[in-house]
Amino acid sequence: HLCKLKNGLNILELWHGVTYAFKDLSLSCTAQFLQYFLEKKKKHVTIVVGTSGDTGSAAIESVQGSKNVDIIVLLPKGHCSKIQELQMTTVLKENVHVFEVEGNSDELDEPIKAVFADVAFVQRHNVMSLNSINWSRVLVQMAHHFFAYFQCTPSLDTHPLPTVEVVVPTGAGGNLAAGCIAQKMGLPICLVVAVNRNDIIHRTVQKGDFSLCEVLRTTLASAMDIQVPYNMERIFWLLSGSDSQTTRALMEQFERTQSLQLPKDLHNKLSEAVTSESVTDEAITQTMARCWEENQYLLCPHSATAVNYHYQQTDSGQSS
Repeated sequence: HLCKLKNGLNILELWHGVTYAFKDLSLSCTAQFLQYFLEKKKKHVTIVVGTSGDTGSAAIESVQGSKNVDIIVLLPKGHCSKIQELQMTTVLKENVHVFEVEGNSDELDEPIKAVFADVAFVQRHNVMSLNSINWSRVLVQMAHHFFAYFQCTPSLDTHPLPTVEVVVPTGAGGNLAAGCIAQKMGLPICLVVAVNRNDIIHRTVQKGDFSLCEVLRTTLASAMDIQVPYNMERIFWLLSGSDSQTTRALMEQFERTQSLQLPKDLHNKLSEAVTSESVTDEAITQTMARCWEENQYLLCPHSATAVNYHYQQTDSGQSS
């Protein structure tokens, strides 16, 4: 559903799935693909998912009760909202295994990465993931961008086609990667990425500075409290002309030093493809209040990071 509010603000409502996460649609499609191929090949898989909040419950919902799948979800203790935690920990299906772990979502990604790096173990146990590490989820999310474009464009008879600005609130960059691929396919969208105070993507777009801060900051947009946006690797690959060697070298340097300055040409391509914004908790609450006052429309803190950018543009007299 595309909700049209005042002053050219359109909200693509991706929360109409069972768990209210924007990932419900893409994960339910991914799970259907998975079931189809598993039944065809008579195979069983074990899904391992780390979550910052919304992925876990959407992944569980998509595969619970399936005889071909066991799902193991790790959720960071004290870092998810209560409703998300309950969505994950109250499922009684035998194929669902949920564990609360110490540390934040970036820290719990480390052992998961180590599992996937062990090729023999992965093959022996048929291990896979359903968060945006899994390409098929990004593939389905590309449809969001096309759908939003067609809903926002009054006519497709003009040449060239009009450009639509799409502001993507993000943590790990999955939906942003989907937007970059849609853009590369020829969809005339201008992409803006909105993050909270965990601003590694913002710094990368603005200065080419892909490096970790000392601490992960806890914010009101908790599902976006991510310091290591692993989908940036896909975006670097896409913008470097599918140069796998260069991308691998960059990511290996990042793994080693937790710090990376993008090559000038890659940074230029990134800043041409995407603009960015980092939003404080104070700005999130102000945006939620303003949107309610102007439209009687209730934003969640994650959507508010994106709407904050729209308000900044309209207040400064720029079209959005």
